[in-house]
This record gives sequence, structure tokens and C-alpha cells, in this order.
Amino acid sequence: MFWYLFLIAGFLCFLHIFCNYNERARKIRKIPGPEDTFVLGNAPALMRSSVDLMKLARSLAKENSGIYRLWVYPLGAVNIYNPDDVETIVSNMKYNEKSEIYKVLRPWLRDGLLVSKGSKWQERRKILTPTFHFNILRQFCQVLEDNSQRFVESLNEMTGRPIDVVPIISEFTLNSICETAMGTKLSDYNRSEINAYKDAIYNLGYVFYQRFIKIFYFFDFSFNLTPLSRRQDGYLKTVHGFTKKVIAERTEYINKYGMKILEDAAVDDDTYVYKKKKTAMLDLLITAKKEGLIDDIGIQEEVDTFMFEGHDTTASGLAFCFMILAHHKDVQVKIFAEIEEILGDSKRNVTMEDLPKMKYLERCIKESLRLYPPVPFISRSLNEDVRLSNYDIPAGTFCHIHIYDLHRHPALYKDPEQFDPDRFLPENSVGRHPYAYIPFSAGPRNCIGQKFAMMEMKVAVAEVLRKFTLEPVTHPEDIRIIADAVLRNEGPVKVTFVKRQ
Repeated sequence: MFWYLFLIAGFLCFLHIFCNYNERARKIRKIPGPEDTFVLGNAPALMRSSVDLMKLARSLAKENSGIYRLWVYPLGAVNIYNPDDVETIVSNMKYNEKSEIYKVLRPWLRDGLLVSKGSKWQERRKILTPTFHFNILRQFCQVLEDNSQRFVESLNEMTGRPIDVVPIISEFTLNSICETAMGTKLSDYNRSEINAYKDAIYNLGYVFYQRFIKIFYFFDFSFNLTPLSRRQDGYLKTVHGFTKKVIAERTEYINKYGMKILEDAAVDDDTYVYKKKKTAMLDLLITAKKEGLIDDIGIQEEVDTFMFEGHDTTASGLAFCFMILAHHKDVQVKIFAEIEEILGDSKRNVTMEDLPKMKYLERCIKESLRLYPPVPFISRSLNEDVRLSNYDIPAGTFCHIHIYDLHRHPALYKDPEQFDPDRFLPENSVGRHPYAYIPFSAGPRNCIGQKFAMMEMKVAVAEVLRKFTLEPVTHPEDIRIIADAVLRNEGPVKVTFVKRQ
């Protein structure tokens, strides 16, 4: 019996040395991080609830100075949130490959723009960039205005009482991305289809979180044996079914009305510059298919990617923006005064020409995105050794860029927890590190739709504040962020909308 226990102890010691004292592990474990455990490294620290995992990340960010590490054999990760390190990673194409943690998104988005790499990413980016050309955005402004008006009408039925803004905003942003990028309207679909699609996206977020924190789920071969994998299959069937229907109906529309739509969407083979004024992103993909630049699977990948990123991230940004504005009546007064100065007492719609004049509103949105970035972190794969914060990071390590902590770093922002739109006055932005504020990422892999998102948020907030004042219900201290691809609160985000007299 004694020898049996001795052999077990010897094997565990060997395993501990093998897992935690190999060359890569020694380099990574020089970086500050959570307490290591025997054999398992930092795995036990990560096995906690979604809310507690986010709390752990915030705690580690406060305890350390811009960088900390996680090690669970064979996976190592450095977590950075200082602008110099961020610039090193995202400012060029050297480290533009997304890390392996994004593989949990592949069953859904496959090789869409968010997760693709190399030549495929470059080709897709080249095809899709014209969708967000200024002249195209100008045409979409009216669509966003119309949807904002419908959003305001829906709020009219719920005034004077606390409401969870997330579902209603999500419908607004989903409708907007469908009509602008896909050339279709949610009103063309029944309510059960829309709700099922939104619920499936939310539930996929739970699956991704589980795969991130549980080593057994992270590897495909073991995850595919679990009931959670079968649940994921059901959610994916719903999501892919909805987007396939959108693609099929738009293709049928084009076939029905002939080549004129495709001619309007035609692009120059070399520069991909639009020859006509307005087209949906989906029309452009169909055109690219005719040119042999993309196939049916590629179209599906990009539609799934843009349907997700184009509505879920903006919905998150708007929800937290309304929540924080509700706590600042003085800010609401200034925004309303600016809108009145631009539009007068006219009932006319907001136009593209009005948006650049809304400088204070833009500062408010930027400050909201600083405090509550819709994508709280991004991750890259280090394909070669790199030096970050005076530590040598070996190739093969994941590099997590914590935008949430970067935006709240006290060395970058005075009183970082406070909402202060004047941080973004030109005179107050002088000298700020160019990578201290990256709500839409930065560098070559920045968000392709950031101008669209800012335009959508401006139009929506302007139209809501023309009609309502906001009263606080959910407070910043009530927010319990969960670990997800998009910034979400554990519970509802509630605001009361009161009609202006």
C-alpha cells in the first residue's frame, strides 16, 4: 500500500513538473498572475460563475500593472490593458490572427470576417469595405431614422414605468442591420421567428462562456460528447435557418427583378468602389459570387457574422448608453439643447448633414463606450516571440486585450469610473495615447462597421431624447457583467422614459 501511494505521489510530481515547469510555462509564469495550484495551474481559478469570472478579471487588472498571465497546460495567455502593449499587438498585420479561443465561434460564424485569417480575411475585407463607404452610409441614414421613429413609437406605449431596454433595443438594431445590410425587413417575418433567432444568439453566448472556462469543453472532441454540444446544435439550426431564409429571399428578389439590382451593386474588380449610390451588403456578396470571388458558404458566413455583430454589439452599446444618461439629467439637458439648436422646433427627421454637428452627443456616446465597450476584450494568437511590458512572451501564447480595463486604467483617465463626456473635447484629448481608447478595436483588424454603428447610435439617442427624458432605475453599481463575447449585464438594464412636455 505504501509503495502504491508513493508511486502515485511520484507520478503527480512528475506531472506537475512536466505541465508547469517546461520552457514555455517558465517564461509565462514569470508574469504576475493568480495563485498557481499543483498540476492544474490556474484552472481552478477560472472555474467559477460567469459573473465571478468577470470579477476575477477586474480584480487581477487592479492588482497588476497592465499585464497578467494565465497558465493551464498546454494553454498560456497574457492579458494586456496598457496602450503600449496594445499598440504592439494590434497596430500591424504581424499579430492579426485571432486566437484559438475564437474556435468556439466557428460552428456558428465559420470563416466569416470576424474569425478568418490570412488571404481569406484580406479578400473578404476588400469585398466588404465598400458597404460602409460614406455615400452608402448616407443612403442608410434614412433607414436608421425610420427605424428610430418606430423605436420611439414603441417606447410611447411604455412611458412612465421601468422597462428593460435590452429586448426593445435589440429589435431596433436587428431591424436596422436587416434593412440596411441585408435589404430585408423584420416585418416580413413572424414574431416567433424573430424571437427564436434572438434567443438562440443569447443562448450561444452561454455555450461559449462554458467552453471558455471548462477545459473539458474547450477541446472539440470532448465537447462534442456532451449534452451542451447537442443544445448548441439546436441553437445553430435556428440561427442558420433564419439567415439562410434572409439570403434565399433576397436572392429570389434579385432573380425576380432581373439584373438591374446587380448592375446597381456592381463594383470595379480592382478597387471595389461602388458605381451606384445604394445597395445592401448582401447584394454586394451576390455580385461577388457572380464574379467568382465568393461561394454560397462564404455568403452564409458573412451574413451570419454581420447579423450578429451588426445588431448585438450596437444593442449593448445603446442599452448602457441610455442607462448612464438616465443618471445625468444635466447631460440630457445639454444634448437636447444641442439638438434644438441644430433642428430648431422643426419636426423634421435627422439627416446625415445633422450628425457631424452633434458634437456633444458624440462625446457622450464615446464616453459611454469608454465605460461600457460592447466588446470587452479581443484576443490574438502570437505566432512569434514578442516582448510586452518587459516580459518575453513565447510564440503560441494567447494575447487577450482587455478593452474594458484599458478604458478604466487610472493612469490613462482621471477618475476613470466617472462619466465625463468632456474627456473627449479636443483640448482634453491632446497627448492621449492613440491606443488608450479602442471601443471598435484598432489597427488593420478594426471594426469594419464602426462608422455605421456610431451613426446608428447618434440617430437613435437623438430621436429618443427629442421625445423623452430618462429616469434612472438600474444603477452603475447594480451592473454585474457576465463573461460573454458581448458586454451584458446578468439581469435587465432598466430605464424609465418620461414624455417631454
